[in-house]
Amino acid sequence: MDETEFWEIIDSTREAAEGDPEDHADLLVERLVRLDPDSVLDFARHFEARYNRAYRWDLWGAAAVLLGGASDDAFDYFRCWLIAQGREVFEGAVHDPDSLAELLDDFDEELDGDGEDLGYAADEAYEQLTGVVAPDLGLPPQAAEPAGTPFGFDDDTALAERYPALWERFGPV
Repeated sequence: MDETEFWEIIDSTREAAEGDPEDHADLLVERLVRLDPDSVLDFARHFEARYNRAYRWDLWGAAAVLLGGASDDAFDYFRCWLIAQGREVFEGAVHDPDSLAELLDDFDEELDGDGEDLGYAADEAYEQLTGVVAPDLGLPPQAAEPAGTPFGFDDDTALAERYPALWERFGPV
C-alpha cells in the first residue's frame, strides 16, 4: 500500500462517517478487512509513522488550545484524530500547528479531537482477518520526548501568543 492509498482510505471512511470519530473507526475496520493481512499491516505502518511524526511539543500545545488542556492520553488520541482528518489537515498541522484555525471547518470539543478508536482500527482488522494479534510493525519506537522545545500548556497568555489564530477561533471565551 502506498501513501496515496493510505490517505484515500482515511478520506473515504471519514467522509462516510460524516466526521464522527467512533463511526469513522468502525468504517475503517470494515474497509480494512476487505484487504489482505499484509495490506492491513502496511496501513498500520503508515498510520504509526504519522502518529510518531506528530509527537511534537508545538502540536501538543495546539491540542491544548483546542481541547481546553491535553493530558498525555488526550494528546495520543488527538494525534489519531488528526491523522483521520486527512493529508491536508495533518500535514498543515505538523508544519504549522496554528494553521489548524484555518484548516478545520469547526471543532466540537465533545465530538472532535479524540480518535482513540481510530488508533486501534488496523489492529482490530488484522485480528479479524487472521485470528491473531498483529506482529510488530518494524518501525522505530516513538521518541521518549516530543520533538521541539517543551513549554507549559497552563499559561493562557503564552498559548494565545504562540497560537494566535487558534486562540482567537477556539480558545476559551
